[in-house]
Amino acid sequence: MMDANERPMVSVLMTTYNREKYLAIAVESVLASTYTDFELIIVDDQSKDRSYEIALEYAEKDSRVRVFRNEKNLGDYPNRNKAASLAHGKYLKYVDADDMIYPTGLQVMVSGMEKFPEAGYGLSTMPADKMRPYPFLLSPEEAYKYHYFGPMLFHRAPLSSIIKKEAFESVGGFSGKRYLGDFEMWHNLSSKYSVVLMAQGVIWYREHEEQEMQNNRTDMTIPFKYLKCAEEMLLKETCPLDETDRNRALRKIKWNQARYILGVGKNHSVKIMKILKKESEMGYYEIIQRVISKPKEW
Repeated sequence: MMDANERPMVSVLMTTYNREKYLAIAVESVLASTYTDFELIIVDDQSKDRSYEIALEYAEKDSRVRVFRNEKNLGDYPNRNKAASLAHGKYLKYVDADDMIYPTGLQVMVSGMEKFPEAGYGLSTMPADKMRPYPFLLSPEEAYKYHYFGPMLFHRAPLSSIIKKEAFESVGGFSGKRYLGDFEMWHNLSSKYSVVLMAQGVIWYREHEEQEMQNNRTDMTIPFKYLKCAEEMLLKETCPLDETDRNRALRKIKWNQARYILGVGKNHSVKIMKILKKESEMGYYEIIQRVISKPKEW
């Protein structure tokens, strides 16, 4: 058992499945960090390539690297939870095995969190805010308003985040919902904790054809799942918005659902449009009425 005084400030969590082409670059980006009080936990999810062996090679060279292999394939979000369960740090920092963190990334994110000890998590890669410099704090209510009535917030990937381990555990980690896990997580965290917003330039997100997110371009039901998830989050008792703002946000989400349904029917598939209509629990008349009656407040 690691002594409390030996515990690192940050646990960098790297889950991997068949990422031998990118893993070394991702690991080396972490090890090159100017902030050195970290451990790097790599959890291989039964890769069929050399990902696990590559990770072990780094563990042999650097004592900060700890490598684990699941007995069976867990999948994306369950494996993220597994990695978090192995962490000793105060903060959890996901760096996926096909991404990179810049040398000053950990320093920027840790200092941002330490500046606001009441925060439960932080998000980076935010566009410039015209009213205030980064980092700055948003209360739960302010975070929801920032997302639903401002430049948006909850669409960030885990790579953009740094999370207090105790906050992560208090909301039960990721639910495991495919595609929606991080979107749902930021809602859940922001229903209980303040969030620190941080500037761009701390991480690099790679796009390639092997990523599951590429399905968003071909499966027209996936973007709609986010709209349904947003509706569910707004209807939860833990939503920090008052009744007026909650209803305003719900109207906006239903308008987006209706617009998306009609767009799919017009540009892609009537069959898929019917599926989404059923999921929306709206009739065609309501869908059309919602689209044509967009309030000026948006």
